[in-house]
Amino acid sequence: MKVFVTLHLPRELLTEVEKTHEVEMNLEDRPLDRGELLDAVGDKDGLLCSIHDRIDEELLERASALKVIANFGVGYDHVDLEAATRRGIPVGYTPGVLTDATADIAFALILAVAQRVVEGDELVRSGRFPVWAPFNFLGRQVAGKTLGIIGMGRIGKAVARRAAGFDMRVLYHNPNPLLPEEETEYGSQWVSLETLLKESDFVSLHVPLTPRTRHLIDRDQLALMKPSAFLINTSRGPVVKESALVEALRAGNILGAGLDVYENEPALAPGLADFPNVVLLPHVGSATYETRTDMGRMAVENLLAGLAGQRPPNCLNWERLPGGKGKK
Repeated sequence: MKVFVTLHLPRELLTEVEKTHEVEMNLEDRPLDRGELLDAVGDKDGLLCSIHDRIDEELLERASALKVIANFGVGYDHVDLEAATRRGIPVGYTPGVLTDATADIAFALILAVAQRVVEGDELVRSGRFPVWAPFNFLGRQVAGKTLGIIGMGRIGKAVARRAAGFDMRVLYHNPNPLLPEEETEYGSQWVSLETLLKESDFVSLHVPLTPRTRHLIDRDQLALMKPSAFLINTSRGPVVKESALVEALRAGNILGAGLDVYENEPALAPGLADFPNVVLLPHVGSATYETRTDMGRMAVENLLAGLAGQRPPNCLNWERLPGGKGKK
């Protein structure tokens, strides 16, 4: 069968696929533009894609032979899951393996913005490091502060575990509270979104991108936060309305922000890069060798299973496919 891989992966990850299938891969470290993607999928049986590829009705109509979609990542808002399901196409994804790496980045951003790590590095490198003085270049303490986690899934829970090492009070908001024993395990307390925003010193976002969570953090929500608080986003860029964040930073409504994802990635909202109290990372939440390798292996397993007519090990829609329920 014919397979198209939209992102440049190490060839060794595709060894098992190439043993039995014909593989074509994007060999450049850039997302394909829309025309390139549509041209590539026309005769393909399998597609291994990423969040930069819009998998919609138009593409699925073009890819009439498609038997499986294997997504390299845990987020799948770029895939029209309903359209794929109607066509009987299983959609695989890579949950779990990126939990710790993303939680590490979230906490790295918390520490970086609170203690002005990036500003300090630039100061020293530029030769402007003044003599030490007790009240020069002060940051904010992390230990003992209140962390608000919006979205208490795998990654949110992993962040809560890290917060325990800093003796932080952990508030969280989910549509559904955790079980009491889980709250005890993660040292956390469910509160309303309004309460979380008002009481937290750090607000960390860990929700999927859905119509409900798009612009979950907008002007009104930012206005509820403490002027001494920081916003951290390692989930999806459009969860935060960036223009509203720029306004809040400019007005001093919050003290700073740490971002790994952006509303119109890779573009930034005008003015966002001008703030020294904002740390900006290039979407590296899962960017460790170990994690990306595991993601690739999992995506390939999903791909091979789908091509064989079997259930991908991690499938988003198998139970809803025609004949999928109860099928091995």
